Amino acid sequence: MSDIIEQIAYCVEFGKINKASPYPPNMKGQEGADELTRKALDEGIDPETILNEGMVVGMDRVGKKFSENKVFVPQMLMSAKAMSAGMEHLKPYFQSGEVQRKGTFIIGTVAGDLHDIGKNLVAMMVEGAGWEVIDLGVDVSAEKFIAALKEHPGSAIGLSALLTTTMVNMESIVSEVKNAVNNTAVLVGGAPVNEDFRKKIGADHYSPDPQGAVQFLNELAG
Repeated sequence: MSDIIEQIAYCVEFGKINKASPYPPNMKGQEGADELTRKALDEGIDPETILNEGMVVGMDRVGKKFSENKVFVPQMLMSAKAMSAGMEHLKPYFQSGEVQRKGTFIIGTVAGDLHDIGKNLVAMMVEGAGWEVIDLGVDVSAEKFIAALKEHPGSAIGLSALLTTTMVNMESIVSEVKNAVNNTAVLVGGAPVNEDFRKKIGADHYSPDPQGAVQFLNELAG
C-alpha cells in the first residue's frame, strides 16, 4: 500500500498529471496522479490515507521547495494540476462525509484587482493540504467575502493583491469582515504586502509564500 501512496506523492511533487501528460520528461508514458489515485481506491485504500499521506505530502514537498526558491511558479502549477486530477476521484468521499476536511478557506483577490496567479497557487496549496476552498475569484468586495462567510460559518478568509493601488482595499475589507464576524481569521498576501502592512490593517497573518498560509491554517485547525 505504501508504495502506491508514495507514487501519488511523487506525482504531485513533480507535476505528473496522467499517463498522457508529457511533463515531467523522465516520467513520459508512466501513470500519473489521476490513474494512481483511481487504482489506490480500487485496491481499497482509505481515501483519507490517499489524501493525507499521498497528496498532502507531495504538495508539502513542492511547497517547501517553492518557499526556498528551488522551484518556481510553473512547477507549482503543474503540481497543483496533478493534485486536482487525483482530487477528482476523492471528491465523492468528501461530499459523503467519509473524508473530513480540516476546515473551510474562502479566498479572493480584493476589489479593483484582477490578478489571480498568486491567489490560485494559495488556493491549490490549501486544498492540497486537506481544506475545502471557496474561491471567489478576482475583484472581490467586502460584501462578497461576508456573504460567503455567512454561508460557510467558521471559515478563514484569504485576501490577495498584486498592486500597491489595490492592496489599500484590504484594510476596509478586513475591517468590514471583522465587524460582521469578529473572530474570523483573515490572511493577507501578495507582492506589495508585508508584515508591517498586515499589522497596520489588523489582519491575522501574512506570508510571502503559499506554504506559510498552509502552516498558519493547519495551526488554526489544531
